[in-house]
Amino acid sequence: MAAGSSTRMANPNAIVTIPNIITVVRFLGTPLFVWLVLVKEEYGWGVFVLAMMGCTDWIDGFVARKLNQASKLGRMMDPVADRVALVAVVITMVIAHILPLWLLLLLLIPDVVLLAVTLYFFRGDAGLRVTMLGKTRTAALMIGTPMLLLAKALDSDFTFVLSWVILAAAMVMHVIAFSQYFRAVLLKHRQIHHPAPAQEQPPAMGQP
Repeated sequence: MAAGSSTRMANPNAIVTIPNIITVVRFLGTPLFVWLVLVKEEYGWGVFVLAMMGCTDWIDGFVARKLNQASKLGRMMDPVADRVALVAVVITMVIAHILPLWLLLLLLIPDVVLLAVTLYFFRGDAGLRVTMLGKTRTAALMIGTPMLLLAKALDSDFTFVLSWVILAAAMVMHVIAFSQYFRAVLLKHRQIHHPAPAQEQPPAMGQP
């Protein structure tokens, strides 16, 4: 084995990788959750599925780094899987009368606006990095929603109140993260299409 082969970067255009397979499994957990909550009304199992989906969200990133299998497809699929799962979970819980409709609208409207602006300026991919606030927001939503479902399964007032505290914090972070991403998209578009003129350099000493 040649020296340095262990540090060689994996093919960024790879499609079938272990992290990508884990992400696909996370996609498949979404319809299972919908079926458990809306059809079977098995709220406890619904919480279990959400917990497993949350674990895979961490595992795929860990495996990608550990096995050096980061890919363009994985970087695109991971946030999409998160958003699809989150929106599907919230819609399911609204239909099941566990979450109010206003929370769904507050979650969706900023995302739709940001998607429309990104499609208009960058045809869908602005290449923005996920911020720590965005990650924290997603984590809080993925913790608060299962806790609310767990509160219904256990009929626990304490869990109900705690879940709403987490969800309220998550929605505040959601609005702030939206404003940050929105400004970042506009700034990047302005930098690309309307760059600031370069400042004239002062003449060197001795030149007229």
